[in-house]
Amino acid sequence: MEFAFYFAAGVAVLSTLRVVTNSNPVHALLYLIISLLAVSMVFFSLGAPFAGALEIIVYAGAIMVLFVFVVMMLNLGRAVVEQERKWLLPKVWIGPGVLSAALLVELLYVLFGSPSAGAIGQTTVDAKAVGVSLFGAYLLVVELASMLLLAALVAAYHLGRHEAKE
Repeated sequence: MEFAFYFAAGVAVLSTLRVVTNSNPVHALLYLIISLLAVSMVFFSLGAPFAGALEIIVYAGAIMVLFVFVVMMLNLGRAVVEQERKWLLPKVWIGPGVLSAALLVELLYVLFGSPSAGAIGQTTVDAKAVGVSLFGAYLLVVELASMLLLAALVAAYHLGRHEAKE
């Protein structure tokens, strides 16, 4: 199981370096998603499947949706659509595709591999333990964070209205 941890950590470092060094924002976003998937694989290999699933749902899913919304909001016209088609040639998908396939093979190994290859910590953190921890000692902090996110959502709505721009 240590191999799974180090392999996922290596993929995370490699894809994060590609995020930072890539000058094209679309390519950088693809590698950022791979980096987040690799971090979730690190959580799976450490015996925290709930944290790994949350990493995929919240971070990788939210970033993809945010990117779609930004593209929809900008709506810069036909020239930008042609530029994006040039950016997303099939050769662009080779790097993220290979890294994603490697992470998929590793995930299948961790989930369905031999039972003796348990997690590194030999304990599994389930959703109940996370909930008890979050809504026990950290209840006030979690509620304050939710209020902050709600305020940011209301502010983004009001700033993005068409009536406010006129």
